[in-house]
Amino acid sequence: MVDCIICAKHRGEGPLGGELVAAADGFRVYHASPAEDGRASLGHLFIETERHVAYVTELTDDEAGALGRLRTRLARALMDETSVERTFAMVIGTSVAHFHEHVMARHTGTPKEVPWYRSHEAAPRADVATVRDLARRLSLRLPPRS
Repeated sequence: MVDCIICAKHRGEGPLGGELVAAADGFRVYHASPAEDGRASLGHLFIETERHVAYVTELTDDEAGALGRLRTRLARALMDETSVERTFAMVIGTSVAHFHEHVMARHTGTPKEVPWYRSHEAAPRADVATVRDLARRLSLRLPPRS
């Protein structure tokens, strides 16, 4: 879709960025881009459909199955490659009409008063090199592009 910022991102255009972790089974996985300070919340990932699909209800059954497998593998990889006590996955769908799911790490030592949905705000802040290294390590634990 021409006006979609996630479709533009997939073409290498537009305002969105992020470090590509993997592309498989009709999805792309990105680590969140650094903020204005040049640092990113370590372990905040996005799973995005390659084709333009606005909401989870528009996924085919095959896509939904592939998403579930990818999400599970990604959560395992995050737990194995970082110091996280758990991962959270959520689909919000209120701001960008292109399916994307957040997968966030809750790092060991995050204060209990930080709500689960704010875990990324309490995550360690990482520079581009650290994010790139994590993306590389995660990619080795995910299926190759199909």
